[in-house]
Amino acid sequence: MKNNNIKLIQIISILIVIVTTWGCSSQDSYDVIIKNGQIIDGSGSVSFEGDIGINADTIAAIGNLKNAKATQVIDASGLVVAPGFINMLSWAGETLIVDGNAESDIRQGVTLEVLGEGWSMGPLNDKMKADTEMAYFSQFDIDIQWTTLGEYLQYLEDNGVSVNVSSFVGATTLRLHEIGEIDREPTMEELSRMKQLAAEAMEEGAMGISTSLIYAPASFSKTDELIELCKSVSEYNGMYISHLRSEGDRWLEGIDELIQIAREANIDAEIYHLKLAGKHNWYKYDAGIRKIDSARNAGLKITTDMYNYTAGATGLNASIPRWVEDGGYKELVRRLQIPEIRKKVAEEMKKKGEGWENLYFAAGNPDNIVFSSFNNDSLKYLIGKSLGDVAKIRGCSPEETAMDLIVQDGS
Repeated sequence: MKNNNIKLIQIISILIVIVTTWGCSSQDSYDVIIKNGQIIDGSGSVSFEGDIGINADTIAAIGNLKNAKATQVIDASGLVVAPGFINMLSWAGETLIVDGNAESDIRQGVTLEVLGEGWSMGPLNDKMKADTEMAYFSQFDIDIQWTTLGEYLQYLEDNGVSVNVSSFVGATTLRLHEIGEIDREPTMEELSRMKQLAAEAMEEGAMGISTSLIYAPASFSKTDELIELCKSVSEYNGMYISHLRSEGDRWLEGIDELIQIAREANIDAEIYHLKLAGKHNWYKYDAGIRKIDSARNAGLKITTDMYNYTAGATGLNASIPRWVEDGGYKELVRRLQIPEIRKKVAEEMKKKGEGWENLYFAAGNPDNIVFSSFNNDSLKYLIGKSLGDVAKIRGCSPEETAMDLIVQDGS
């Protein structure tokens, strides 16, 4: 099988070979010279002004190339030149199939998409294929032609994409493959098959295993289950990366769980988008950093990634208790037609989640929840409006409005 870390030509991307030459170049000519740029080389060193010489897909020289010639010269005066950016949490798994040009990221300098936050494009069983086709590809008349994660990555390479691609195997995907959307622990046989699927994904090129533990059915996974899956991945020197079980009221406990998994499975671990939801939780940040530093000082390799704004983006179903989703979307719709259940859900939405991450409560106010997209065309006129706005338009409470929109949008 071909290497599934897709290699594609980019000017200042993640290239096959980088040969650095400081000072004057001993080579007279290059295919491309980028001159007079402020270079940030990705090493952590201070930026510097210089030139970059490129031959084919290789950076051949970095330094003072004023006496060299090139077929193409790009004057980067007043601009910064840097290696391609890595999108550590990319949801382009489906869109790369529809349009492999990926211009929305390429034009921002992103050259590596890391897929698989909890859910990955393999391994898939027949039901998962059908559900994925219906959810993402039906309007494009695209049939899923792969089963494993490795086959998906090969499919991307064969069809052509402009970015480099890598992926984690999703623990949610493994759970759906063997258990479905039901809230229960796996049997020993099911867990054994999940571990084998994880090992096969690693052999096919996966970076490691990932979780997104605030969402059902991932939230149904117990810590011991995750430790066992991570043990399989650790044998291949893979890593564990997690959207923590809580990014709000139980954030510190979520960090503790990740550290426990890393320790007991002997695996490197990373926290996706390290953040705290809800202003009432922000004071915990220093304590969380101390936990991470302490684990690192004890010899564990714990890292984090983050973004620098006080907002998040997720589905509206993150505002309702997870028990409503036990059994999948059809069960969610059925439950939300029952007045007594709707009343109970509305009451739970208005207070801190007990055993679940209540992002509706963390937002502080329905006016702080703004709609950015809908699947249902008839609802797209609401894009840009807040949940508070829509509740007023409909003459319903924000909680009732949220439940109605989840059902009406099919999401």
